Amino acid sequence: MKKIYPAFVFIMALLACTEKDEIFEASFYDCIADISSNNPKHSLAQTVDGLADDFINRGVPGIMISVRDSEGQYTVSRGKSDLASAIDLKPCNRTRVGSTVKTFTAVTMLKLWEEGKLGLDDSISKYLEEEILRGIANAKNATIRQLLDHSSGIYNYIQDTRFQTASLNDLIREWKPNELLDYARGRDAYFKSGSDVRYSNTNYILLGMIIEKVTGVYFYEVFEEKLFDPLNLDFTSFAATDPVPDGIIRGYVDLYSNLNLINATYYSGWDYYSADGGLISNTSDLSLFIYRLFNGELLQPSSRSEMMKWLRPKEQPKDGFETFYGQGIFRITTDHGPAYLHSGDAIGYFASMVYFPDQDVAISWASNANYGKLDDIIQSKQTMEKIFREILK
Repeated sequence: MKKIYPAFVFIMALLACTEKDEIFEASFYDCIADISSNNPKHSLAQTVDGLADDFINRGVPGIMISVRDSEGQYTVSRGKSDLASAIDLKPCNRTRVGSTVKTFTAVTMLKLWEEGKLGLDDSISKYLEEEILRGIANAKNATIRQLLDHSSGIYNYIQDTRFQTASLNDLIREWKPNELLDYARGRDAYFKSGSDVRYSNTNYILLGMIIEKVTGVYFYEVFEEKLFDPLNLDFTSFAATDPVPDGIIRGYVDLYSNLNLINATYYSGWDYYSADGGLISNTSDLSLFIYRLFNGELLQPSSRSEMMKWLRPKEQPKDGFETFYGQGIFRITTDHGPAYLHSGDAIGYFASMVYFPDQDVAISWASNANYGKLDDIIQSKQTMEKIFREILK
């Protein structure tokens, strides 16, 4: 998950205020394909519709929600894909889903492990050159496993104030992975590798590089071969192939915490080419992916067991669920039992995918807005509890 820090949002606001929104015809947002698996007679359809209506009534510009279980899938959308053009959001529209890509990255790594192309307990220095790891504390000794479950202790580049300033001074800049790694160089590690867990986007940039090293092709091409195509994820792609594709819904930010939204569609350029973000998808594909993952269709049982070797951080979130770290996935403790999830932010976008093993239910929701008051509406613990309570009751 990636956040812009409050000390710098004023820069973004000044730049955004100088731009005018583009106006598009409704055909610009026509979907390439329909969601053929949608089940309008799903027993949860009315419940999911009500949740979507509530998001819109509270000021969210656009929302899509999917639920998938033994009855199949039901997906609903409400609100607008584009406020300036006043175009309704469709269930098949595509959006940015940020760090949910980390689960795709982890599954790809585990599939490569199944194929004998890497070892989870190999040091990453076995695969990446000295020049790439130079100056990144813990990088020479950390293992692939420790990158996957965030126990490497490697500094999270996105927390560096130099990066935040550079990014916000050029909001449409497209960053390359090595440029992002530069902001982790010379920074202290959070802890000795393997002694704790702490989220770090830097881990997943390095994992993307390892995928490329062992396969000889871009990491997102491996995603396509091993995940997108076999699962028929018709609405999923990686930003590097087309950073702002035609038809992607507009993203908005609530910089002033007054629901006066600013268009931020072109402001996510730091994750277009790295495996820590950059995924474009929708809730239908996300729910399909996580449902099939935990129903045994993507990984061998031994790999899925590795993925779910849970680590408990010494420090728990003060305003969130009890959380455990796995490989590219989290486990949270809820009133409905354990849930496996990953969420993601890009500037102007939020998405989350969750699987409840006790109920065999997958839920995904995504909005084309974040920050300010919208974060409490879209992604707070209270919001998640309401979604879970309504769908799992």
